[in-house]
Amino acid sequence: MPKATKLTPLEDAIDRYILYMESELGKSPLTVKNYTHQLNDFAGFSPISSPKKIDKQVIRQYKQYLHRFKDKNDQELTTRTKNHRLTVLRAFLRYLIQEEELDVYPPDRVQRFKDDPRQVKVLYAEDLERLLSAPDTETLRGKRDRAILDTFFSTGMRLSELVSLNRKDLNFNTREISVRGKRRKIRVVFLSDLAVESLKCYLSEREDSFGPLFVRGVKDSLNADLNGEKMRLSPRAIQNIVKKYALIAGIVSDPSPHTLRHSFATDLLRNGADLRSVQEMLGHQDLSTTQIYTHVTSPQLKKIHKQFHGKNVED
Repeated sequence: MPKATKLTPLEDAIDRYILYMESELGKSPLTVKNYTHQLNDFAGFSPISSPKKIDKQVIRQYKQYLHRFKDKNDQELTTRTKNHRLTVLRAFLRYLIQEEELDVYPPDRVQRFKDDPRQVKVLYAEDLERLLSAPDTETLRGKRDRAILDTFFSTGMRLSELVSLNRKDLNFNTREISVRGKRRKIRVVFLSDLAVESLKCYLSEREDSFGPLFVRGVKDSLNADLNGEKMRLSPRAIQNIVKKYALIAGIVSDPSPHTLRHSFATDLLRNGADLRSVQEMLGHQDLSTTQIYTHVTSPQLKKIHKQFHGKNVED
């Protein structure tokens, strides 16, 4: 039997931090997986074996590594992604100082890259209508896919939130769904008339009793477990569904599930919703995150400015 490889002090510290995230902070499995991957990547890149040896030079080398990194599709990391990796490293260093009382490099000295203003991709009325009506609702698969698209646009849910939905989460009487978002925070999202109709149409055609709301085709059900958890659509499958119907609808901007979330937010703001309410419906912790949508709605603000500004000023 091969001998187990001994962990370096850096790798051991990362393992302790991941345990702390799960046991003390209660972070979601997705967050834990993300942090584990990124910190292990840092350990694999790093020329040092101990967290105490992280210094300015190591940080500079790591930033250079992030600048040069390319994924399997030969794509460079976005500035936002690089900054997220630096944020993960800062959180790790902060844990070592606060929880383990180690003398390590100050996390506040790990400076992020200067980021460009975040661009928001949205679908406007014409493209959105074509996308939502693209599925063939004469088939069960088409009914399911239409329900997925309508639910995204009606609620502004994140992909991970929609994937985890179960039948029992729906309340057609109140037209509400309670979802667990980031940091395990529960919030209520709302179903439009169109989304309710699409969901009822889809569920009425389902002959199974599986718990997950959105599942794979009937042909796969022979290998399913009793509650149908193995039948639940994966995040990748739902991403592919959105891309499939975008192609059918002739939309060239390559929308994703998050595009529908953006479209939900901008639709609310364009129709007069206040920023705080949109923040609540999106599940944003900070209002500054929601403010990325204000520049998208600026044509409406410009119209209001022209209509109401300076009316009492004499020529």
